[in-house]
Amino acid sequence: MAKFLTKEWLEALTTTVNHNPTFTAAIASVDLTLQFEITDPPEGAEPVYHLAIKDGGLAAGAGPAEDPDATITNDYATAMAISKGELNTQMAFMTGKMKVSGNMAKIMMNQAVFTKFAEASAGVAVEY
Repeated sequence: MAKFLTKEWLEALTTTVNHNPTFTAAIASVDLTLQFEITDPPEGAEPVYHLAIKDGGLAAGAGPAEDPDATITNDYATAMAISKGELNTQMAFMTGKMKVSGNMAKIMMNQAVFTKFAEASAGVAVEY
């Protein structure tokens, strides 16, 4: 079991979602890179990580993305609540718990991808 927001969690996330046929079907023609910034990461957690979707697969990695389409900033509690399914991204954004900068049109066009990602990533064994 990987600890949330560590390199091991990012590796498990990549493997799990790429083995989910519903998710991979949803991203077949998507090219999207998101960078995440956690404002108050606990020790051992990655303060910045990215998800890159391209060529029908997802790669999650530590550190900043080379050229992200959007950057999402929130605190650790918000990231954890979203990961656990206790808070959805739309509510986090609307209540100011999540800030998004960058290409909002591309984010809006890919809302279905985020839903499928949440479903696929629920299969990751994670310790909070």
